[in-house]
Amino acid sequence: MPTKAMSAIRKPRAVTVEHFYREHADRLQLKSVAGEAGMDRTIREGAVNRMGMALTGFTKYFANQRVQLIGKSETAYLQSLAPEDRPKRFRAVLERNIPCVVFSRDLKPPAFVVKEAQAAKVPLFSSPIVTPRLVNLITLCLEEDFAPSTSEHGSMVDILGMGVLIRGESGIGKSECALGLVERGYSLVADDITRLRLIEGRELMATSAEVTRTFMEVRGIGIINVASLFGGRAIRTEKRLDLVVTLMEWDKVGEIERTGLDQQFYEILGLKIPHVKIPIRPGRDLAGLVQVAALDQKMKTMGQFSAMEFNEKLLQRLNLKDR
Repeated sequence: MPTKAMSAIRKPRAVTVEHFYREHADRLQLKSVAGEAGMDRTIREGAVNRMGMALTGFTKYFANQRVQLIGKSETAYLQSLAPEDRPKRFRAVLERNIPCVVFSRDLKPPAFVVKEAQAAKVPLFSSPIVTPRLVNLITLCLEEDFAPSTSEHGSMVDILGMGVLIRGESGIGKSECALGLVERGYSLVADDITRLRLIEGRELMATSAEVTRTFMEVRGIGIINVASLFGGRAIRTEKRLDLVVTLMEWDKVGEIERTGLDQQFYEILGLKIPHVKIPIRPGRDLAGLVQVAALDQKMKTMGQFSAMEFNEKLLQRLNLKDR
C-alpha cells in the first residue's frame, strides 16, 4: 500500500487576467494594448477560444469564460464589414463578459477595437507568435494555472536529473541533507516547503514559493542564500518529482525492506511516486545515502534493477547446488 500525502489539495476554479499576464507574458511575448483597468477579470476555463463565430453574431455556444484569440482570419473578417458595423460586432462580444482578448501574429488591433476594449475595461494584448502555436502555448500555460496543487513539508533537490523530495519530522535534518547534496554539485529546488502541481494527470512538478527561493534555513547558522554561496547552478526553479525519500529515526523505522525487492510508493495528488525510507543515526552520511537512492532509482527507470539481479544470481546458485 502506498503512503499518502496528507496536505490539502487546491484546484483553482479561476485565475485572474493579471495573474495570467504576470506569470506568462514573457513566454507568450504578450504586450498590453488596452483595457488595463479590467485586469481583475477572471479566466474560468483552461482553454482558448477563437472569436470567429462570435464576431459573425452566432453566440449560442460561445465559450466566453476562456481567453479569446483573434488571428489573421478574424481580423480580415472584421475589416470586411461595413465601417459602422465593425465596432458594433466587437462590442457585442465584449458584452459577453469575456476575460481578455489576444491578437496573434503581431497584428495591430484596429483603432475601434482598442477604443471598445478600453471602454469595456477588457484587457487587450498582442503577441508576435503565429496563431496555431500561440493557441498551444496559451493552453499549456493555463493547464499549469488550473492544475491541482498541494504542498509537502520537505526539501526538494535535483540529483543528476532525478527530482528527489526529502521528507521527515521537524529537526531530523532535511535541510542539512539538502545542503550536503548542494555541496556535492546538485541543485536545490525548494527548502522546507515544496509546492507540487499535477500536470496532465501524469507527472508532478515541484517548485518553491518565490519569496523563499534560493534561501535555506540551517539550524545553528540561520538563513543562507544558496545562490550567493554556491552560484547560480545550485538553484533550479522547477523540477519533476521522481523519488520521495523519508528520513526516520532509527528506532522508529520498525520493519524495513532489506533487499529492495518490494518497491514502496508515496501517493501525492493521486499519483504514486517511488518511496524510500532511510533510518538515521549519528555518523551516517545522509547526503551520500540520498544520492545513492536517487541514482539507484534512475537505473531502475532505465531497466536495471539491482535487487532483482542479485536475487536471480542467488536463485541460479541454488539451482546449481541442487543438481
